[in-house]
Amino acid sequence: MQREFYLDLARQGLRMPIGTDLVLHEKDDVDGILVDGYRLGQVVKEAARRYRTPLAVPHMDLMIEKTAMLELLEVPAPQIPTYHFSAPPSAEMVETVRRRLYEAPLNRRIQAQAGSVAYIAQYTDLLPIGMTIGPFSLMTKLIADPIAPIYLAGMGITAEEEPEVQMVEVTLDLSTMVILRSMEAQIEAGARAIFIAEPAANKVYISPKQIEQGSDIFDRMVMRYLRRIKAFLDERGVDLIFHCCGELTDEMVQAYASLEPVILSLGSSRVLWEDAQLVPKHVVLYGNLPSKRFYSDDLVTREQVEQLACELLQRMREVGHPFILGSECDVLSVQGCEQTIKEKVQAFVTCDCGQHG
Repeated sequence: MQREFYLDLARQGLRMPIGTDLVLHEKDDVDGILVDGYRLGQVVKEAARRYRTPLAVPHMDLMIEKTAMLELLEVPAPQIPTYHFSAPPSAEMVETVRRRLYEAPLNRRIQAQAGSVAYIAQYTDLLPIGMTIGPFSLMTKLIADPIAPIYLAGMGITAEEEPEVQMVEVTLDLSTMVILRSMEAQIEAGARAIFIAEPAANKVYISPKQIEQGSDIFDRMVMRYLRRIKAFLDERGVDLIFHCCGELTDEMVQAYASLEPVILSLGSSRVLWEDAQLVPKHVVLYGNLPSKRFYSDDLVTREQVEQLACELLQRMREVGHPFILGSECDVLSVQGCEQTIKEKVQAFVTCDCGQHG
């Protein structure tokens, strides 16, 4: 798509949640839908229609690529959710993943995700969007304690000197390999944009103090791999939608903006009208209502959601930055709280801000 498409959506005042999970959990056969591309595509379409957006944002599941990788390495299915590498993946393991990504059938969930993209591309007028986790976030799901080796690497300790640093670096390479294959499948299915969710690439895992002292650790561990992804998308004429809802420094926000995403989605820890000074005006800012707290009125009420929405809209108009009002991440369905969550989502989508200042 042309970048102007997204800028037009911002100018038109689009408001939307990342709400596919809410629609999915209204269905009786959630597990079955998640491995059925056609039915999953119908859910994506229903979410887009409900929230009146031309963007068909897919279901966000940040375990898909981890599962795909470990299946290729023949890790037993019950162990996959909590599995961590205990040593650096060997050259043989890396080669096994590389070979099987193209020789073996793709993981069922990747196939379904690609199938849902194909459904949107073939049967709707919505923009087909693919979804993957980011390399750094995938790495953190595969290593029990990545913080210590990342800090050592920030001190200048190399993979040759420390096996834990090597484990992080090899896992990042493996993660990127699997993510690129997942993206490729979704692009072949018709995706015209890819949504990269990289929530872990934040100051919890990367020391701001080390960066301030001149370390290039954020560039080496995060941006290097994201630039590979961006180049992959650029070669195929596919747009990047980039999401990080973690705690970020200004420098991290600027680095993500340097990827030239069409949309930059940030969490509620950020003040978007201040971030507007860090992000080029041709990059649409998206977010960042505290949707992770929508499940409880003790955390945020419907009235507060409306007030926050109107403040965001007003402030972003004042700074003159292209903006789409939305959730800080995907809005998860929480059992027993479904109606409360949906009412708050609907509140920010439809509220009349003339009544809120």
